[in-house]
Amino acid sequence: MDMDDGHSRSDPRGGHGDALLDTVASLSSEVLVEALAAAPVGMGLLDVELRWVYANSAFLRTTGLEPVHLLGQPVAATPFAADLPVIDRVLLDGEVLLDDTEPGSATTATGWDVRYRRLEIDGRVVGVVASVLGPATPDQSRLAQARRRLALQEAAAERIGTTLDVDITCVELAELTVPALADLTVVEVTPYEIADRGPGSGLRPEAPRVRRAALACAPALRRRLGSLAMPGASVRPGAASAVARSLAEGRLVIANRLSDEELADWAETPEMLAAYRLAGIDSILAVPLSARGRLVGVMTLARSSSSGNRSRSHERGASEGFTEDDAVLLQDLADRAAVSVENARQYAESQSVTLELQRALLVQPGRPHSNLDVAARYLPSGNRTLVGGDWYEIVRLPFGRTLLVMGDVMGHGLEAAVDMSIYRSAIRDAGGMDLPPHGILRHLDTLISKDETARPATCLLGVADPNRGRWTFASAGHLPPALFVPGRPTELVKIPTGPPLGTGIGGYEQVIVDLRAEQVLLVYTDGLVERRGEDIDVSLARLASLPLPATGGLDDLLDDALRLVAPAAVEDDIAVLAARAMPR
Repeated sequence: MDMDDGHSRSDPRGGHGDALLDTVASLSSEVLVEALAAAPVGMGLLDVELRWVYANSAFLRTTGLEPVHLLGQPVAATPFAADLPVIDRVLLDGEVLLDDTEPGSATTATGWDVRYRRLEIDGRVVGVVASVLGPATPDQSRLAQARRRLALQEAAAERIGTTLDVDITCVELAELTVPALADLTVVEVTPYEIADRGPGSGLRPEAPRVRRAALACAPALRRRLGSLAMPGASVRPGAASAVARSLAEGRLVIANRLSDEELADWAETPEMLAAYRLAGIDSILAVPLSARGRLVGVMTLARSSSSGNRSRSHERGASEGFTEDDAVLLQDLADRAAVSVENARQYAESQSVTLELQRALLVQPGRPHSNLDVAARYLPSGNRTLVGGDWYEIVRLPFGRTLLVMGDVMGHGLEAAVDMSIYRSAIRDAGGMDLPPHGILRHLDTLISKDETARPATCLLGVADPNRGRWTFASAGHLPPALFVPGRPTELVKIPTGPPLGTGIGGYEQVIVDLRAEQVLLVYTDGLVERRGEDIDVSLARLASLPLPATGGLDDLLDDALRLVAPAAVEDDIAVLAARAMPR
């Protein structure tokens, strides 16, 4: 019936429409279930976890499936596995435009004319309804292949290369292909020296060792893979295997419906052969991962005659095998993924080089005079292992004085580390000139401002002079030091703050503060106290209010400072240094 806002368009008064709606609303759930069971059209229901929870008689009759092989099973473990990209989109978006006339419908790669719709009750998504109208026509099958390719390409663009991590990228690739395109997928990466040779460089007769980076398999095969090498293992493919051929020739290779003897040649290793036999694998496709002229890896896909996903026969050689359409689609996915893998590899390589260079630049700070006890820590932001622009230095001065330095070069990574090294060297040179703290800052500002490539830096200098009982401080845009004394409130030293170093403006002043034997000095970079969206005065007030111990070991004090003051998720590098005069 043609309806508009709940009323029949043929009945302007809405009488018949209201009567029909009232009749439907009065039906019990038992009556609706019976009506659905007797429907001549195949109807099935997937829950939000994409498990089959209902199928009427027409659905089972049309598909030829038994309830035990469908109900309670995830889509991935049934012949509808190839429809996963479409079903995912329907569940997410509500409807997917798959042809010019009917959004939300799908004639898919299962061989049946299937339509999917998202099911909502009271605005809540509860699953996906599937209706099977019968076998797909040849035109519908061709359209299904095109839709599947488009859906997988869109999924690849969204799901592959989400991080600059080689292994995660390989896992994303493997999981995208199973079970939509294969029952088992293995992704392996080549050594750097092999990657430099490029694809098709003739690697046989002995293929290079590769590292297994990812493995994905259909649920039905998990218990039949035996002792298959897991990700992280080093593997040397057999000379006649699909992997070795693909690497040597730099192209996709396919072997369909293999006999047991043929499978022995095409399997990558003996343990892979054993797993293939247990899983009923009889079709293999291997495609190299090549990007920018570099051979970065290889992806191997396998299909089983006994997985239940593509063939009802469990005899070897009875699987559907890989088609030319599969080959085109998988080559496209491999090309896309290879670029992401190569990007991740180049990033990892550059990070490794940067880390080694930074380690070479990070000379150990000097040692204080014996009249001063010092402890320091450096904590990189997040899970980074790279050093940024935060740094500290200790320089011995004449007459028992020690210069303590805390600095923060803008930025992270190699450039910041190089500039940090320049600042540290200049500080040490200036220390030999025996200038006062504000004179050192003026000298550094003039020196650094002449280099147009150098990054500005904040810097705090403190000269400890226990013999005369005083601290002398000067600041170039840095946060104030904190002084802790047992039984007294924490003091944030007020220092006239000049501009950061490297601006060429100058204008630095120094402040002299009493140094007591029981007093602890804490200097730090902004990563220790700053919070996103919080005023810096509030951050400093929190530091001053915390009960950090002025007695005990300085390492314990730093532990407490990092535990109590530093944010839970470190978003910036932290350098912190504590100092205390030693009793005579």
